[in-house]
Amino acid sequence: MDAVDKQILVELQRDGRLTVTELAERIGLSLSPCHRRLRALERSGAIAGYRAHLDPVALGLSFQALVFVTMRGADRDTVATFENAVSDLPHVLQARRLFGDPDYLLHVIARDLPAFQEIYDQQLSTLPGVQRLTSTLVMKSVVEGRPLPL
Repeated sequence: MDAVDKQILVELQRDGRLTVTELAERIGLSLSPCHRRLRALERSGAIAGYRAHLDPVALGLSFQALVFVTMRGADRDTVATFENAVSDLPHVLQARRLFGDPDYLLHVIARDLPAFQEIYDQQLSTLPGVQRLTSTLVMKSVVEGRPLPL
């Protein structure tokens, strides 16, 4: 990846809806080389996809919590079963496996506190292999959706 490829990625992080023509103009390339580079970045996996950035509050999802998960065991089957189950929960925006204790950090979104309590009681607490859940509420997002530092 050279400086031009990085420039393409920077511009697309700013605005993923750019046409190839607009992108080529912004980075100072002609259309064909820009298009070739863009396709190569997509094929390589550097560009994983394109999507719209939605405002959760505007969509009625104004409650966020971080849930720390401590597992009963760390064997391969327990971890795989837990990870597969948590991957199927639509209110879990992110699930990160951590070193040390706790074992996982989940970023959960819901309409409000009662909706979160329902998710917590009916989905999170029943996940396989879970020993303990601890949650904290998100007061506000300070940094979110930041572009990668290229």
